[in-house]
Amino acid sequence: MNNGQKLEHFQTDLLKRVQEAANEQRCVIPYTPLQRNAFLSERYEANIYLKREDLTTVRSYKIRGAFNFFRKALEAGEGGSGFVCASAGNHAQGFAYACQHFGVKGVIFMPVTTPQQKIQKTQVFGGSKVEIKIVGDFFDHCYQAANAYAQDTSALMVPPFDHPDIIEGQATVGLEIFEQIDRPIDLLVLPVGGGGLAAGVTQIVQELSPQTQILYVQPSGAPSFKESLINQERVCLDRVNNFVDGAAVGQMGALNYELLKHVDPENVMLIPEDRLCETMIEMLNIEGIVLEPAGALEIDALRWLLADRLKDQTVVCVASGGNFDFERLPEVKERALKAAGLKKYYLIRLPQRPGALRELLKLLGPDDDIARFEYMKKSARNFGSILMGVETKDAKNFDVLHEKWEQLGYGFQDITDDEVLASFIV
Repeated sequence: MNNGQKLEHFQTDLLKRVQEAANEQRCVIPYTPLQRNAFLSERYEANIYLKREDLTTVRSYKIRGAFNFFRKALEAGEGGSGFVCASAGNHAQGFAYACQHFGVKGVIFMPVTTPQQKIQKTQVFGGSKVEIKIVGDFFDHCYQAANAYAQDTSALMVPPFDHPDIIEGQATVGLEIFEQIDRPIDLLVLPVGGGGLAAGVTQIVQELSPQTQILYVQPSGAPSFKESLINQERVCLDRVNNFVDGAAVGQMGALNYELLKHVDPENVMLIPEDRLCETMIEMLNIEGIVLEPAGALEIDALRWLLADRLKDQTVVCVASGGNFDFERLPEVKERALKAAGLKKYYLIRLPQRPGALRELLKLLGPDDDIARFEYMKKSARNFGSILMGVETKDAKNFDVLHEKWEQLGYGFQDITDDEVLASFIV
């Protein structure tokens, strides 16, 4: 079946099939809350609702697609040789939960770089029904190994997003939203990685509320959807920033692209990874909501929309997941400070004479704090080099500090945004 035939088949009786999927999954996936968020609503003078997919059993919407795929495969008599998938996160956990629920064997291939916490959670969800194989440093290696295993054993491959049954399961998020809300939705904000959630929910919106506008959001380091729309064909990115691991996809699904290729590229917003961290920290500190990077994309997008697009509007953001490894919290805080302009790193050229270092440090203001300091003294030279990280309470303090350094003739270089140097520092 080619993509055109798949598309036509998927769109036939869509609403009926998604309703059936929702009814069947209700035994393991209760309605996730659709909550009006007072903090965000007051900030934007709007009615901001969060669809809390971070509160599913596996803390992401991925269980919906996995459950639907298993249900339909078993009804069709497939999967007799077991199931297999490749994933470093949410899809693996949804897959494992489905194996346990349906009592079938599954094998999960995960990259060597997967945090131990995610491996353990996946094992807990799957119990004795799943076997986890740790293979390869990158997801592509892991995916190739899973495909090879499927061919060798006839196990049924469960894709993370590019399959009609996966999309159908994810579409139940949209169906629930319209069942739960008591007013028309002006704007719906959706994350896009591989495109399963976005493709499914978009079809529901077109059926039930065509007047609702949809804003799609992606991380800046993985803009596969936006690039595909601009080029009018599915693009495979040469390089992907994996920080937003739930949406860091080099190429979106083929069927997903067919279902979304009508979207105007202007309706896809790219979110810088560092800036996203500000929203993660804010939602944790103010609202007590733990979001993974992909789950915060939609909320962060609100900060960069024109005020008149939000004022007095009803907006729904799908908080897609909350599988956040707290070992990453120091990195998230670091990125948030950099994005807010409250932390910078410098290379400073310092005269090698008595008292020079003391003079340099005295230039710091009362709200400036040294976060990192390394002095690399050079023998038989007039100048040495300093690596210095500075945190402050007001970004304007850096302008004052720069002016002082310039007046005294200190040579300095701001390396905060140099990705190569930052990879060694942070």
